Amino acid sequence: MRIITGSARGTRLKSPAGDGTRPTADRTREALFSMLGSRVVDARVLDLFAGTGALALEALSRGAASAVLVDRTTQAILAENAARTKLAGRAEIRRSDVYAAAAELAREGRTFDLIFADPPYAHGDNARMLEAAARGALLAAGGLLVLEQGAGEEIVPQAGSLRMVRERRYGAARICFYAEEEQG
Repeated sequence: MRIITGSARGTRLKSPAGDGTRPTADRTREALFSMLGSRVVDARVLDLFAGTGALALEALSRGAASAVLVDRTTQAILAENAARTKLAGRAEIRRSDVYAAAAELAREGRTFDLIFADPPYAHGDNARMLEAAARGALLAAGGLLVLEQGAGEEIVPQAGSLRMVRERRYGAARICFYAEEEQG
């Protein structure tokens, strides 16, 4: 696994041993970032269930302003990968349960232009994650929440004010894009 493009292009990322982490495949990440395009530049990014940090670090490499990476078990891997990419200065790493971190970030009044959520497949975390993000009002105006889930998992069309606006399937993964529902 490596950073695809930008300032850290080609940097290999370290993955934790075992199968507890399922990083987003390079090809899926490449397709995702092609769809996001210039939306990444100067974005404030939140990466929930960060694992290796590949999504946030790819965003930073492509010009995102800052990123908060949250995972309860991979803090050392996240720190090492941020250092390897020379992006540690713009990466804030939090070792925490993602739901507790989402609530804490909301209490701090933090909002994000891009939120990446890649919870474990088939555990029901996709719906719970969307509800937590909607409840916490973490998405900035005009922002986008990108949820990766198993291709066979049920799609959640709406959670609170978040409505699915696009989805794509890549092998065993399904990428769903959510935005704030327009009022009026």
